[in-house]
Amino acid sequence: MAELAFLSLRQAGALMARGETSSLDLVDACLKQIDRFEGRLKAWVVVDADGARAQARRLDEERTRGAVRGPLHGIPIAIKDIIDVAGFATLGGSPLRAGHIARRDAAVVSRLRQAGAVILGKTVTTQFASFDPPPTHNPWDLGRTPGGSSSGSAAALALGMCLASIGSQTGGSITRPAAYCGVAGLKPTYGRVSLDGILPLAFHMDHPGPFSHEVGDLATLLTVIAGYEPSDPFSVDAPVETYESALSVSEPPRLRVLTGFFQEAASPDVRKSIDAAVQRLRDAGAIIDEAPPPPSFATVIASHRTVMAVDALMHHRENFPARRDQYGPQIGSLLDEAIATDVRAYSAALMHRQQFTRELEAMMEGCDALVCPAATTTAPTPETTGDPRFNAPWSFAGVPTVCFPCGLGGDGLPTSLQLISRRWTEGRLLAVSAWSQQKIGFSARPKLLAEPVAAG
Repeated sequence: MAELAFLSLRQAGALMARGETSSLDLVDACLKQIDRFEGRLKAWVVVDADGARAQARRLDEERTRGAVRGPLHGIPIAIKDIIDVAGFATLGGSPLRAGHIARRDAAVVSRLRQAGAVILGKTVTTQFASFDPPPTHNPWDLGRTPGGSSSGSAAALALGMCLASIGSQTGGSITRPAAYCGVAGLKPTYGRVSLDGILPLAFHMDHPGPFSHEVGDLATLLTVIAGYEPSDPFSVDAPVETYESALSVSEPPRLRVLTGFFQEAASPDVRKSIDAAVQRLRDAGAIIDEAPPPPSFATVIASHRTVMAVDALMHHRENFPARRDQYGPQIGSLLDEAIATDVRAYSAALMHRQQFTRELEAMMEGCDALVCPAATTTAPTPETTGDPRFNAPWSFAGVPTVCFPCGLGGDGLPTSLQLISRRWTEGRLLAVSAWSQQKIGFSARPKLLAEPVAAG
């Protein structure tokens, strides 16, 4: 039964199509993993067991009538708790949200439901999707962080508590949890997936996106959740592909490995693992060269933080600093910085964003994707959510990224490769990433999964 919780979406769909399993079986398999590990992992805010089973039964009945909605029909999915799910609280990890109940689904949840997904529950986020450490533990080592802010979404997936999950990224909140927890993550182009019904951190840089075990599943999920929403002022009316149908690579991909800062700031373990992964891709036929980041990269981390801080203060201005005692120290410090930020500094940071994005896309000419580590180290200890410096530049520029595990560090924790591409090129990026994941062939799982299941 436990293995059902680790099926790819394609495998799960095929088994259901043949009548060899059902949506209810998949939901029950995930609920058993939750029962087994949640007391130690703490990945969930709420698990809607009864509601999920009821959804699964309805979807199984639809399947028997031949009414299959698509590849997500009957698939149990977890939702980060900054995203509205009708009838449930959206707490955002904060006591300031106590008593809030969502009246309707966020656009991303509505799209998932329409595609036949089972909404299993809400997963833990750091407070207001910022830097304060969450209660969630790392599934590979309970004494390490799962990363933030999509902590529960990545950790739950890694232990088979869902078949896919949804998170968001403003700095590194999809990529870093995916890297630390050994799963795959996609941060789409800014504006590709609607922010409707999602608590903001920084409206210039918030990106909803999916987690899965395989890059191919990220493509399936993006096909469903992407698209223009007129009610969302940050949504962009750009064409959406059927991404899973474009995953094949007809010729060896052209990859450009980022040097300089991305080599210097990585730990020796991460450098060794990434070098080995890149060599496997080269041996498989990839055409690989190297380049440093563009000149405007030098101050991109500082500019990213300036924009994030001021954008966050815009959302919290009614409660901060009046109710500062209810904010965590990290988000509180970020908002303090915003209060002290001159409007000229904020404007300069936004101008820098435009310059960096132009320079970045220019340096991508002649390659399918840039390559660098997904994180500076393997998962650190839980007083931090980790270093976002390998992720924040891509959130700042709004370009799409994919990450997936590529090896293990000396501490037995996963390391991950990150691929970055031009805006609106998720189709090619996902195809190249799926090819790369297949050639690298990582298959390790958290040791917790090998523990004997308690009787009764």
